[in-house]
Amino acid sequence: MKYELLSARDKKAMDALKKFHGGAKKINDTIAHSKKFETRKKVLKEKGYGEMMADAEKLIKKFPKLADFEKANKIKYDKKLGIARCQVSGFQGANVTYSFMKKVVKTAKKDPVFIPAEFISVVPLTDHYVYSGDLMATLCMAENIMGAQKFCSTNLIGTPQPEKRFKELEKVTGEKFERTKIDKINSAITLKNQGTFFGNFGGIEVANSNHLVYLDGVTRTAMETGGDFYLNPSWSTIVAACYYAKDIPNLTFKVSMLLSTQTTMQFRMLLNIINEYIRKDGTTPIYEINIGNGADPDTFITCAKELKKSGIKGISLAAHMRINPDLGMAGFDWTKNAYKVLESGTDITYKYESDGTARELDTMAAYFVSDEERNKFAAKIGDVIYYKSLKATKDGMDFMKNNIRTQFGKGSL
Repeated sequence: MKYELLSARDKKAMDALKKFHGGAKKINDTIAHSKKFETRKKVLKEKGYGEMMADAEKLIKKFPKLADFEKANKIKYDKKLGIARCQVSGFQGANVTYSFMKKVVKTAKKDPVFIPAEFISVVPLTDHYVYSGDLMATLCMAENIMGAQKFCSTNLIGTPQPEKRFKELEKVTGEKFERTKIDKINSAITLKNQGTFFGNFGGIEVANSNHLVYLDGVTRTAMETGGDFYLNPSWSTIVAACYYAKDIPNLTFKVSMLLSTQTTMQFRMLLNIINEYIRKDGTTPIYEINIGNGADPDTFITCAKELKKSGIKGISLAAHMRINPDLGMAGFDWTKNAYKVLESGTDITYKYESDGTARELDTMAAYFVSDEERNKFAAKIGDVIYYKSLKATKDGMDFMKNNIRTQFGKGSL
């Protein structure tokens, strides 16, 4: 690029932050260790989640199997068609995910539900969520027990943090963070645009050097829990993540549709950013890009062709099939478009923010409830993700009946 995306000051601050957390190798190795099933089970037993994990291991044995469906319907796949990878959003913590598992087993014979290949969660990374075992228990059930390929957590830029952490970050990076005092212990980045308390539409407002707060939160969470995949909805945090995690293979990011990659022009802008900080093996910290809801199937296919032409490895493209009414237009349905994409031979990660109905707690607002409220409504929120997963399963079954290979979690195989 004619103009470098990052200044020497930006790089110095990020290098200092990485060094503060032990350096790239330590961060990478710690994430890998924390991700191991044995590590998580040991930690979770100490934190009071032992019985839940033991029961989850029993529940997974009763989940419906993909092979039974394939055999009963004499499924045959056409290698010329694209591959559909199932993704469902809304796995809001341990109790919600555990409730989902129990519901799947309860309805296994009547309404079989296959495990999504990828899970998304939009729970603010508060200290309680990260360090109490709640997030690790969620990851353990999703990745180690149900066999999800990826679990994406969301670091919202305005999440309250201990004031002493902000002071520490200022000392480490040499930058200043404008913040508002929340209580005697916590402060939060001061947000000046419309949005939720935790961040403008999940974190788009990343002014000044606030990307450092985002990276610090991701790093701490990844090392503590083994979670290696994070939602990234702002241009500045994407640039920062590509540079920061260039030498940390176990730290990956998903580009949100809120970034508005609605056209090939915007997609090429993103590819240029990614290419600036490409890894030696041709991969990038960006694992997945969600194409915006306004894009048509031709735009999606063109973006896939542009990605292939770029030579950048390891990126998948995703599209919403259904969305919450408060996230976009009512009645949104991209299913027919997904068929056009797949029939062209293009792979797609097909995602559900909703099952297409106006269910209670099937809203963006449900993503931002307190820890106490989330646990109180765990069964109801668990039902919401159950019905999303049921819809994703039924659509996946239709894909398979049309000779399209469809990917679900290993626990369904």
